[in-house]
Amino acid sequence: MGVGTKIVEGLQPLVDLVYPPRCPACGEAVASQGGLCLNCWSGIVSPEGHDIAENGESIGEKSVIAATLYNDISRKLILNFKHGGKTSLAKLLGQMMASKLPLANGDHSPLIVPVPLHRTRLWQRGYNQAALLARDLSNRHRGELLVDGLVRTKRTPSLGGLGKKERRAALNGSIAIRKSRATRLQDRRILLVDDVLTSGATSDACIAALKSGGARSVQLVCFARVVD
Repeated sequence: MGVGTKIVEGLQPLVDLVYPPRCPACGEAVASQGGLCLNCWSGIVSPEGHDIAENGESIGEKSVIAATLYNDISRKLILNFKHGGKTSLAKLLGQMMASKLPLANGDHSPLIVPVPLHRTRLWQRGYNQAALLARDLSNRHRGELLVDGLVRTKRTPSLGGLGKKERRAALNGSIAIRKSRATRLQDRRILLVDDVLTSGATSDACIAALKSGGARSVQLVCFARVVD
């Protein structure tokens, strides 16, 4: 255990005294920071058959590994994480995602690439939630992080409320491989990371860019997926 870790652990009782631990989904008191209460844990729904998902779940033409299904509890967590500024939730969400993935295997480790944000949206929000999740997965030894492998070449409108065709049209030509990272993507197995899978338009655009850049395979890893 490092000195930094010991200091953090030593200060934890003081942090808990000043900021009593609360469930990030419902606000109920919990035993430790970042944990869910029993009721919210029981509300988390895991896709069946994917405790350790080497191949993922086939959705359309892509392979998907999701930690949870999108419901009231996972929605609250995502909204607090994505729009509420609670970046510390990356550890909780990342832990749940990592539980679905095998440990990286040396030379055969996948490359972990987050779905990118356009620079103006990144400035407004202050962080890319997909990048925080990707970093946590890398810290948990699920692969090698390449945080800027993809880039948004143009800002797209909010996709909320748009149908599948409108979403795909809005994203057309908006995501590309960052030229300075192109060689690192060649012939690599990619774990594409996002917080939630809805229509799949954004991930499809990312997958198309990665494959056109020479990636061997691309698998989407997300915290929650929406069931039609």
